[in-house]
Amino acid sequence: MRGEMHLPDQGIDLTTPSAMNHQQLTRIFESGATNNSTDEILLLISRIQPAFNTCALQQLDQDITRLFRGDYPGFLASNTLYHNFTHTRSVVLATSRLLHGLACSGREISVQTMELALYSAYFHDAGLLRTVADGARNGAFYTRNHEQRSIAILNQYLTDRDLPGFLGKECPSVIQCTNLSLDPESIAFPSPEARLAGCILGSSDILAQMADRYYLERLPFLFQEHQEGGLHTFRSAIELMRKTTSFYHDVILDRLERSFSNISAAMHIHFKERWQIDENLYCTNIFKNLDYLEAILERCGNRLGYLKAYLKRVPVSGP
Repeated sequence: MRGEMHLPDQGIDLTTPSAMNHQQLTRIFESGATNNSTDEILLLISRIQPAFNTCALQQLDQDITRLFRGDYPGFLASNTLYHNFTHTRSVVLATSRLLHGLACSGREISVQTMELALYSAYFHDAGLLRTVADGARNGAFYTRNHEQRSIAILNQYLTDRDLPGFLGKECPSVIQCTNLSLDPESIAFPSPEARLAGCILGSSDILAQMADRYYLERLPFLFQEHQEGGLHTFRSAIELMRKTTSFYHDVILDRLERSFSNISAAMHIHFKERWQIDENLYCTNIFKNLDYLEAILERCGNRLGYLKAYLKRVPVSGP
């Protein structure tokens, strides 16, 4: 059944952007008008394309929640602390925002592009989940090339739910855009819609991670995942954190601006149209995170214990 979802813009009393306090801005950024980001995702999708099958998207959202919680047949609960359910949900929200920003800029966004981007966003890290027959102690064991596992799990889901066949053919190229070790220009996209969806998802994955207000607290978890997955790029969590800023400027910016055609700029349009905030809150938060990281690293040297004294937020980990 296709139709428009009418979700009220409720929960936040806004007058002007300058009147918003920090708590309001944080809530807008993390979930939208309510405390449930799914409400915001569905609202944005219905505004972009009333013909979009929001009923199937709601079912997908519920199924992914069950999948990460360990309530889905054949799977155990997620136990990775960095690439967890909260991360997946934040990437889906960022994806819906970029789709909205692009549509508001006058770009034609097809239902096919939206389905490719959103289904891929929900499943892009499913490959880090363990099955009931799995011998792995931690999902991080699958860190290396987990994208292929994510694609296999998505394809099984599409078959089980009898969803359109083009998703199984084109989503793999979209999910590969989240693989930081892969040059997006080397990906063979089967359609222009898949290419656009890939740029959107690849951008959303980066922005959602680095703009997260718990990003700095979670970086040691990322190092732990690398270690358990056999990726020994860094000798310590401190080394990973020290190289984060240069990695952003030397690698990530080029990926966002060149490889993904600067799609991320549409975030500014989204926040202006949706909230009358003339700012890209993702970029603002990324710069705040990096500036604070540089400041505390200068104070703490190579002492992780001292560093943790400046990182006191407790990340949310589960559904």
